[in-house]
Amino acid sequence: MEYVAIVIVITLIEYIIFSILVGRARVKYNCPAPLISGNPVFERYYRVHQNTMEQLVVFLPAIVLYGYYGNPVIAAVVGLIFPVARVVYLLTYVSNPDKRGWGFLPGFLAIFYLLIAGLVAAASSVM
Repeated sequence: MEYVAIVIVITLIEYIIFSILVGRARVKYNCPAPLISGNPVFERYYRVHQNTMEQLVVFLPAIVLYGYYGNPVIAAVVGLIFPVARVVYLLTYVSNPDKRGWGFLPGFLAIFYLLIAGLVAAASSVM
């Protein structure tokens, strides 16, 4: 589970970095709190951060469940796809929101795999 823990920490550090980027974008694009709209580029940074949080709610339990009941090394390797994909998502969404699928899809597929593999592994341990 150590590898799973490392991937989780990497992912959470990435999320903190995304919050810092939102704060910097607030200043750069003159969008003071509590505003969450105004400048389109700021809104993109904000949406990347919010979407990442929405995905974390599923990713974190999924990687832990598969890592615990299944194979922690595979869980970590597949789980590492998520933070890498989030960087691609950030870069593509900020530059051209229409291209964000290139970062969204791999992360989503990694989460889906972890969920299904975790379910199968947990169900197998019951039988």
